[in-house]
Amino acid sequence: MTPYLAAEDLSMFGRDPWWLVVIKAVFCFAFLMVTVLVSIVMERKVIAWMQLRIGPNRHGPWGMLQSLADGVKLMLKEDLIVKRADKVVYILAPIVAAIPAFMAIAVIPFGPAGNEISIFGHRTTMQLTDLPIAMLYILAVASIGIYGIVLAGWSSGSTYPLLGGLRSCAQMISYEIAMGASFASVFLYSGSMSTSTIVAQQHDRWYIVLLPVSFILYVVTMVGETNRAPFDMPESEGDLVGGFNTEYSSIKFAMFMLAEYVNMVTVAAVSTTLFLGGWRAPWPISTFWAGANHGWWPMLWFVAKVVTLLFVFVWLRASLPRVRYDQLMKLGWKVLIPVSVVWLMLVATVRALRNENYDFADIALYVGGGVLALLLISFVADMFRDKGGKEAAARPADEPAAFDPMAGGYPVPPLPGQELPPVPRRSPRRERELIVSGGPDTVSDGSTDGKEASDG
Repeated sequence: MTPYLAAEDLSMFGRDPWWLVVIKAVFCFAFLMVTVLVSIVMERKVIAWMQLRIGPNRHGPWGMLQSLADGVKLMLKEDLIVKRADKVVYILAPIVAAIPAFMAIAVIPFGPAGNEISIFGHRTTMQLTDLPIAMLYILAVASIGIYGIVLAGWSSGSTYPLLGGLRSCAQMISYEIAMGASFASVFLYSGSMSTSTIVAQQHDRWYIVLLPVSFILYVVTMVGETNRAPFDMPESEGDLVGGFNTEYSSIKFAMFMLAEYVNMVTVAAVSTTLFLGGWRAPWPISTFWAGANHGWWPMLWFVAKVVTLLFVFVWLRASLPRVRYDQLMKLGWKVLIPVSVVWLMLVATVRALRNENYDFADIALYVGGGVLALLLISFVADMFRDKGGKEAAARPADEPAAFDPMAGGYPVPPLPGQELPPVPRRSPRRERELIVSGGPDTVSDGSTDGKEASDG
């Protein structure tokens, strides 16, 4: 595997003076905050444009300061603390949700590591830092942020926030498995977990071309990880009033909202780094312009790709309705995880054959043969399963177990194979006798028919 392993050269990191590290950290924070403000306005205006209605147009030119006005309004609202809440956890939960959202941007490259720029006469890279396991760091930080949502739902002392927090926990478990498998495919091709090395390995071809299934899997899982529509189950106002943040107001509510949008920017930056060439210029530009990937230009390409993916978030929210929770779990466990595991095995097989110096034609033959064998086995298994199902249907069915809809004192929905007991209905003759018998309930509108019935 030696020819395909990337040589990680991280010696250019860790040499900056402390004041330059502070400047770069402040830039990363400012970049996220400004992008969040732009994303909120863009979301509202783009959705309004898609739905043929008027978006924000009051605050600032063309309504561009609407998100800033919303932030000021939230900070000036009354800050309430629920009486039954666990106050320490209740206050810490928004902080736990917001802080990890900012931490992942530290290892995202805005430009090439070898192409240093000058800041106040000091040469430095366009990246705060990098690690040999930078992608594992991003996964760990993303997992910590979910704890803020779970703790917010639990500490509120209310039913609906608790359900929202539990939904978020289950959603994280089911979707991070597929996300990790999509990352592993990139690791196999790049030979590294360093973000700068992964981008450097895409010098001739982006991984969205080599690993399209991994890209699609990551796009779906990143929407689920950020709790965005159509996967916004933890704050589903249709059945949970507001979800985990129902009992929050003022700046605490604003921090949850900030964490959601910062996570959107972070996952878009990670997707750009892993699959879209990172800071590299798009293909037509990079072919005829030699300086497209030098100087400050790489930051422009990076920001353009991130904004494009943010538009995809907005597009999904404007186009798709919210899925049911059982559909969300079924998609995660029965579709995304099996597909990601099978795809990972396929990628590992291809890389192993390439490391053994097999030709592309031989690799395609072996992989195609394996896929056809799996399809044949699946077809035979389906045939036997259908045959067994028909035989079972031909046999006389056993008597179903009696179903009690009030088991335990609560209404219980029937399980598959169970039926509700028949509801006794009054005969038409009995209904006529009740009407003729008269009474205060039979005369509802003072009509002549009702009067005659009561007189009778």
